[in-house]
Amino acid sequence: MVFAVQDLHIEFGPRVLFDSLSFVVERGERIAFAGQNGAGKSTLMKCIVGVQEPDHGKVLLPKHTHVGYLPQDGIHISGRPLLDEVLGSVGNIVELQQTVDELSAELQTLPADSEQYRDTLEEIGRLELILQDRDAASLRPRTESILRGLGFADKDFTRDCGEFSGGWQMRIALARLLLQEPEVLLLDEPTNHLDIQSQRWLEQNLRNYRGAICIISHDVALLDNLVTRTIAFHHGRAEEYSGNFSFYLKESKARKEILLRQAKAQQREIAKTQAFIDRFRAKATKASQAQSRIKQLEKIELIEVEDDDAVMSFHFPPPPPGGNTVVQLEKASKAYGSIRLLDGYDFRMDKGDRIAIVGVNGSGKSTFTRLISGTEEPDAGKFSFGHHTQVAFFSQTHADVLNNEQTVLECVEAAASRETRPLVRNILGCFLFRGDDVFKKIGVLSGGERSRVALVCMLLKPANFLIMDEPTNHLDFQSQDVLQAALAEYPGSYCIVSHNRQFLDPIVNKVLEFRLGHAPRLFHGNVSQYIETVEAEERRLKEAASGAAAPATSTDPAAGIANKKEARRARALERERRTRILKPLQTELAQVELAIAEKDEAKDAVSAELENPANMSDNQKLMELTQQYQSLERESEALYTRWEELTTAIEQTEAEFAAEG
Repeated sequence: MVFAVQDLHIEFGPRVLFDSLSFVVERGERIAFAGQNGAGKSTLMKCIVGVQEPDHGKVLLPKHTHVGYLPQDGIHISGRPLLDEVLGSVGNIVELQQTVDELSAELQTLPADSEQYRDTLEEIGRLELILQDRDAASLRPRTESILRGLGFADKDFTRDCGEFSGGWQMRIALARLLLQEPEVLLLDEPTNHLDIQSQRWLEQNLRNYRGAICIISHDVALLDNLVTRTIAFHHGRAEEYSGNFSFYLKESKARKEILLRQAKAQQREIAKTQAFIDRFRAKATKASQAQSRIKQLEKIELIEVEDDDAVMSFHFPPPPPGGNTVVQLEKASKAYGSIRLLDGYDFRMDKGDRIAIVGVNGSGKSTFTRLISGTEEPDAGKFSFGHHTQVAFFSQTHADVLNNEQTVLECVEAAASRETRPLVRNILGCFLFRGDDVFKKIGVLSGGERSRVALVCMLLKPANFLIMDEPTNHLDFQSQDVLQAALAEYPGSYCIVSHNRQFLDPIVNKVLEFRLGHAPRLFHGNVSQYIETVEAEERRLKEAASGAAAPATSTDPAAGIANKKEARRARALERERRTRILKPLQTELAQVELAIAEKDEAKDAVSAELENPANMSDNQKLMELTQQYQSLERESEALYTRWEELTTAIEQTEAEFAAEG
């Protein structure tokens, strides 16, 4: 057991989130917390980590159990370079190494035959074994690998953390947790701010994680590929399912159907019993039997079937008619300082286009949405809307400009047109503002709630061109389904920045990919088809890099012979050039790998000598062994860093060769 929740009770005013909630999490488990927004999933995580106290009950954590917690938002880190900040998160390892260094310096000043000398030497040996077990030598390479996997570039490592925006701040916090490797990871929407590439990397990393994971996510693909157990929260109760999220959806429906059948059968029995009582209560010969049936009815525990939350639907206001061209960029350029996002880029969107915009964070997706919405001008080139194009734009920054003094209802009604004002209460309900929630002031809402209000304001505006930047980040599954269904029947055109493949696949017909240092590329098909195309490209590049690509052929025999000779000559020259550049790197890499293995063997040998009882009484020998181990540790760390540099250089060089070919 890594932790247990015991008889937890949490309430907010008259609303009970949990009542006598109990469950146990074992080592290595992957658990999804499921349920609608507001069901208490995030509150439960806060209770587990100790950020919030329950009204009753407790969370049992074994001594020395480290729990890592990633909240949805509210993280801001500054004051240190990125790499130093993440490395510093494993302060226990850094502090242990500092302690070893300090004790080693102190050892030089102590008499070799003193008891203090022996105690200090023994403590150094103990700490060295801990550092060896935690693989301290590879700490820096592991940190760099995690940061790259989460989308940071090498040049970001020296930037102050305060320079990064909110989404990148969450990545920094996630990198710290992954490096710390706590026994329990509590992750609240970890993929909200990740692009597709980082999502894929994180999923693989979490699948190989050694500790237990409890996760809240609206990413169905992640949950299905990761979790093996689901705890679903609904109306203050929790139900457990031994499977992933899709299993939970299927099984919960089956359980509900069984419960309904049992409830109906029970009602039939109750009706028959009541009919017997009513018929024979007055008869003397049957009175005792009637009284017995009455007592039976009183003892029956009624099967209660909770009503499902009402599923609302939303329909976009009818869009005004527009021309065949929706929006166009001609030779458009856009840069921020030395970073060029677009350079002479041509883009045209036609009526009926439904485009998903994907790519790594910082590659220009949000800037592009501002350009095609007309809210920002290109540095060079032309931008124009098509004939009668009317745009509705949802940006993540729109939530920041809402009037804090207005209620949710007042804010949305002010944004609605005369035709759409009757739809206001319905659409607010679709996006999780129900009952008295609509009378909350904007100023008291969370970041996610403000974002949903801004989205509702945008959806009520009649338009034939929709632009949405990460619209599903703060929506639960039900709200996502409502928006997805509305977009599926919407007759206009739209562009959506999102990495939510489950949401996008049924409703887009093109994908626009943004890449750092390259012009955007347009793919036909949905996001899954785009990923398949990109993965096939990557496979071809790897084959080309390894010389596995087949040469082209010609139907002209004479030309074919000449072409083959020329191709052989070109391939020979290319191999010579590749060898000239790659061989030194590969040779050094092999030498470094051999040196690492030798250092590891040497460390094992010294470690065995340190543990040898025969050496315990020889203080001079122990001191020499300790110093030798420390020296090997430092050399090993330097070798691991060089190994990472060489591996990266070889991969980048091979990719460049493949791209040229």
